[in-house]
Amino acid sequence: MTHPERSPEDLEHRPLLDSVRMARFVAHGSLRLDAAVPAGLNAEAIGFLARGVPDVPYGSAVADAYPEGSFVRRLLDVPAVAGVLRGLVGPGPLVDHHAVHVREPHEGSAQPLHGDAIIDVRTDAFDVQLMYYPQDVTLDMGGTLSVPGSHLRRTNESDTGRYQNLLGQSRLVCPAGTVVFLHHGLWHGGRRNDSDGIRYMFKIRFNPAVRQRRLWDTSDLADPRVAAELSTTFPWYEPATGRLELYNRVLLWRSLTGDASFDLEHWVTRVSNRPEEDAV
Repeated sequence: MTHPERSPEDLEHRPLLDSVRMARFVAHGSLRLDAAVPAGLNAEAIGFLARGVPDVPYGSAVADAYPEGSFVRRLLDVPAVAGVLRGLVGPGPLVDHHAVHVREPHEGSAQPLHGDAIIDVRTDAFDVQLMYYPQDVTLDMGGTLSVPGSHLRRTNESDTGRYQNLLGQSRLVCPAGTVVFLHHGLWHGGRRNDSDGIRYMFKIRFNPAVRQRRLWDTSDLADPRVAAELSTTFPWYEPATGRLELYNRVLLWRSLTGDASFDLEHWVTRVSNRPEEDAV
């Protein structure tokens, strides 16, 4: 099979995120594209992932890690996938690492709830994890569990592993070809596979190579739905500490947009007051 070269113009005109969906990512810590990958590529994926994917050096350019025509490169070139990835981390992201995660049939154990590499204390940037599911994932197959809105709460990797269930958590059930993009800090874990079949998931962590500022379609930046998305709360949030999640979102949104005046209910404004002179 041959795979024609795409022109730079084609690559530059992939669809980008809009501001409402970007705000949803900032609030939830993830974006999901159901059945985004074509059936033919999904069918090819099973054998490809079963054979294993060799490691690539940390910080590799996508073109070096995944040559034109390779399976992974064709996955990343799916227009919807490429568009969301570009909107989140910009052009030319670097590959941190990748992994094939396999949940064996009736394996009897689950992965503890964790965040990935939370030695990362950046508040104005983030890595993105692409998670690709080539098969239909049913409830008994142990789809990835995640906790919406947990990504900006600082923990150290598996400190959350003692938590068994949190109100409002999401256990992935999805059609084949689904791709989920995660903020690197989102709490998640693979569940126990109680089905008769193997479940595959392929993950790539991307590091941005440009400043993450207005990388998406910002024509709807003033849409009231942006603030509504950023104001989303989740059932597991505590009445008091949960407010810090809104505060941290405002800081991230200010960084992503360059708008130092943006706020929600004056959460950041009221604690940023630093008069330079004594009142007369």
